[in-house]
Amino acid sequence: MNQQSSSQQLSHQTESHNRSSYDPDLGHTQNDAPDDTDDLSQNQPRIAHTDGKDNRDGRDSTGQPVPAPRSTPATERDATSSTLPIPMIRIEPSRGALRLDELWEYRELLYFLVWRDIKVQYKQTVLGAAWAIIQPFFSMVIFSLVFGKVAGIPSDDIPYPVFSFAALVPWTFFANGLNKSTQSLVTGSNIVKKVYFPRLIMPISSVLSGVVDFALAFLMLLGIMAFFGIFPTANLVWLPFLLIPGISCALGVGLWLSAMNVEFRDVRYVIPFLVQAWMYASPIVYPSSMFSEPWRTLYALNPMVGVIEGFRWALLGAETQPALLIIVSTLSSLALLVSGAIYFRRMEKNFADVL
Repeated sequence: MNQQSSSQQLSHQTESHNRSSYDPDLGHTQNDAPDDTDDLSQNQPRIAHTDGKDNRDGRDSTGQPVPAPRSTPATERDATSSTLPIPMIRIEPSRGALRLDELWEYRELLYFLVWRDIKVQYKQTVLGAAWAIIQPFFSMVIFSLVFGKVAGIPSDDIPYPVFSFAALVPWTFFANGLNKSTQSLVTGSNIVKKVYFPRLIMPISSVLSGVVDFALAFLMLLGIMAFFGIFPTANLVWLPFLLIPGISCALGVGLWLSAMNVEFRDVRYVIPFLVQAWMYASPIVYPSSMFSEPWRTLYALNPMVGVIEGFRWALLGAETQPALLIIVSTLSSLALLVSGAIYFRRMEKNFADVL
């Protein structure tokens, strides 16, 4: 009796097993005729519970396959990054206006460049700043022998050494400023190509750096005047104002030539001839009183005529009445300065490309 009941139970389990099927999606067997509980479980969303365990077979606790986290391919990242806009900053010189306010904003750079030129000028020299005195002094000696003694050129009743040296002091300042400002952009090309700043600072600093040499030569002039028994007059107070046309002339011509020197390097070979011809066209070895009116006034279109005659009048008391000469020369130097600045600003946009 017991054997019969056991065989019936075994046959019943076999039939129920045959009616079951394995569902690969669920990971367990499922009856062909699911009950209400199975229908309810199928309608519910399937949630993967990993319980913080590392499922190496890629399935969760319910048997569902766990999707791997999506990684962005390198090519897709490169494509995305390449489509991002890249900010571009383009530095261009201002057009039209001279923008003198920029010079004030970069005044510290101007001071630094002036001080650099002063230190470098006589670096590793034996005599150092004494060259600021030696150069005009030996020129005075030669002019006194050749033009004062041999040629007998008049000097407005002033000892010829004092007469010529009083002219050589502002002239040397002008000539040195012209030479250095013409070469300023070429010698400073490394700065011009790498950093933006108002390019006007380069020739301005070259001209202003000669003020130290001018001061030393002026002290030498006072010593020579004292040796000949000549003392400055009360007109000495006008001397700083007479130096302004000289600075304007040197800077104006320097702006023209420095901009040209960037495009045409032949300019540096022209400078020595230009300075030499300009010196003999200025009243250095001879007085402007040798000219009669109206040629004397036209002669003042040379900006250095009013500067030199003004120095002699302020220091030596020369009776040349240079008021008209000073006015004409000042206007001429201002015209050179303004036109040179406009031309310089016009050519400024090409400096970094050509240098």
